[in-house]
Amino acid sequence: MTGKPLIVILGATAVGKTELALTIAETIRGEIVGADSRQIYTRMDIGTAKPTPEERARVPHHLIDLIPPDGDLSLANYQRLAYAAIDDIHTRGKVPLLVGGTGQYITAVIEGWSPPEVPPQPELRAELEAYAAAHGARALFDRLIALDPDAQAFIEPRNIRRVVRAIEVTQVTGQPFSAQRQKHPPPYRIQHYGLMLERERLYERADQRVDAMLAAGFLDEVHRLLAAGYDRTLPSMSGLGYRELAAHLLDGLPLAEAVTLTKNATHDFIRRQLTWFRGHDPGILWHNRDSVDIDALLHDVERRLQEI
Repeated sequence: MTGKPLIVILGATAVGKTELALTIAETIRGEIVGADSRQIYTRMDIGTAKPTPEERARVPHHLIDLIPPDGDLSLANYQRLAYAAIDDIHTRGKVPLLVGGTGQYITAVIEGWSPPEVPPQPELRAELEAYAAAHGARALFDRLIALDPDAQAFIEPRNIRRVVRAIEVTQVTGQPFSAQRQKHPPPYRIQHYGLMLERERLYERADQRVDAMLAAGFLDEVHRLLAAGYDRTLPSMSGLGYRELAAHLLDGLPLAEAVTLTKNATHDFIRRQLTWFRGHDPGILWHNRDSVDIDALLHDVERRLQEI
């Protein structure tokens, strides 16, 4: 078996990826490369469930706190940073673990996508976002499909940011976005581990985590972001709970209702995550979070590393 090792640990929100990754990394002298599209932002710690300072002290983490809340990180740039972090970890004789729940990030890295290098088009983006606000996400998605019918196979209609990007690339280049997604798999020997739970149990854990975030100061975090001038319409503020709590602070939405909306949005997000993982499964070894035999899993990880 050839190639340097890369361990991938994935799963839906609140399933328990962080603790498993820490346990594995400590056992094999590993370092964690984040694959979370919200943990890349600074000043957004509680609502994105970033690893705590204590957890980061246990194991080095990479690709967290990369850009400010009004910054922009393209998929191509994330992928470049991930490869650089992985290769740096290899150079120092350690094992990289790619850990997270953002399926697009994980798939781009392990399949070697070549995302189109098209810079943002602010005027076009503003027009498309205004269209979605006026007519709905589905109407915007229909505009994309009229330009690129094949895009419906891999783009979620409700993901307005992703739909906007696909239209942007198609219009700027004159070529369908779907036709520009080439793949150049990286030279890694990849081990895939997934954590899962029965759906209602996972929803329960997610709801408990929302409550814990609020107890830890999530509302204050959103208030500080708004006070610092970060607009609620920023992509960063579309993270679970941020826009809902902003509506409480700015529009008078009752807090209980904002919390309920956050929990419902989290359930919906979990469903989309699981759909993505089902559609992009390169041989994931799934383990039930409540019954996983950690010792057996660690033995499997070490055995596979010895085969490389």
